[in-house]
Amino acid sequence: MGIVTFHAQSAWLDGAAVRDVRIEVAAGRITAVTPGAAAAPGDEVLTGLVLPGFANAHSHAFHRALRGRTHGDGGTFWTWRTAMYALAGRLDPDSYRELATAAFTEMVLAGWTAVGEFHYLHHRPDGTPYEDPNAMALALRDAARTAGIRLVLLDALYLTSAPGQPVLPEQRRFSDGDARAWARRVREIPADESFRVGVAAHSVRAVGPADLAVVAETAWDLGAAVHVHLSEQPAENEACRRAYGCTPTELLDRAGALSPALTVVHANHVTDADVALLGARRASVAACPTTEADLGDGVGRTRALHDAGAVLALGTDQHAVVDPFLEARGLEGAARLRSLRRGVFTPAELVAALTTGGHRSLGLEGGTIAVGQPADLVAVRTGSARTAGSDPAQVVLTATAQDVTDVVVAGEPTVRGGVHRTVPEERLVEILRSRS
Repeated sequence: MGIVTFHAQSAWLDGAAVRDVRIEVAAGRITAVTPGAAAAPGDEVLTGLVLPGFANAHSHAFHRALRGRTHGDGGTFWTWRTAMYALAGRLDPDSYRELATAAFTEMVLAGWTAVGEFHYLHHRPDGTPYEDPNAMALALRDAARTAGIRLVLLDALYLTSAPGQPVLPEQRRFSDGDARAWARRVREIPADESFRVGVAAHSVRAVGPADLAVVAETAWDLGAAVHVHLSEQPAENEACRRAYGCTPTELLDRAGALSPALTVVHANHVTDADVALLGARRASVAACPTTEADLGDGVGRTRALHDAGAVLALGTDQHAVVDPFLEARGLEGAARLRSLRRGVFTPAELVAALTTGGHRSLGLEGGTIAVGQPADLVAVRTGSARTAGSDPAQVVLTATAQDVTDVVVAGEPTVRGGVHRTVPEERLVEILRSRS
């Protein structure tokens, strides 16, 4: 493949919007960036503001089938979880592949070019492995390839329903029985350039201290990212204190799992000591504002975590909404509600959470438009009913996914004019209707 050149009407360079930028690409990577350059014959023209591709740091693809179906009776996170378990019990590799294809395609249309899939639907509903023990993981790989998104599979260890308690019947398909069996299975997943394998501990409810150390060891051996749900609900903290006499963050630290390679997901209910620990270890924090609002999880301490040294990323989690701009605004909105002031995060910090923060969380290169970086680009309309008149530097606070016109992944146009190149909108709608 030869050199392809994109001309951006405006592009996000070093935390600012810069006009008239030519971006040369070869073999999927950026080879030259020239600001202040007019378009040349043969350039692929990208109008509006061109941002680096967004990295979705936390996804459960199968949750997409619950959108708009769990609100009638109110309830809590725990009652929502019952509906989620029922859905999980109905999926097999074929239906999972279809549902994930729709979820990942929706992400690409919204500007996400990479996703971390927190994966724990490993086996048959009764807990017995498929003929290929990684059939469900490979279904996700196939779905990501169809959608054209970079996938980091975060294969999750899940051994207990609560500290010291066996998994519930509806959780049996999540469990490998013991940590070493899980680690052996994970090492057999075939990775490649667009399909990376990371690891996860589901939570301190599902993984005890000794097994947390196995997760950390496996991540180290594989050179992989490691993720864990952390302090999403007060009940998790209370159970951890009863079982271990400490907070979930402190338990991770005791197990040697806190490091720059670790991403904690949510962290809504962390103490001052937890904030200091996470910051000192330079961990990433994947906030999922639309999900946390949808499930009534509470408002996190994201500014304090950032100031302490943690790196912020954003995820769509259960996909109540698939819109990077709404996640960014949710991060800022929650921080405003907590602090009673505006501008808790600058627009540049919000873009960083979507780009460099998300890529760091997943152990990926990317997140900037710079020489040597993957050529992942997102063009956003600046003249829509939502964005017209906005300062380009503040478009992250006015745009929505509807304003994404073009998405380039590894130098290949995957979305043009709001249309996905391989998955027509009617096919996406058909899949989601059939799986709800």
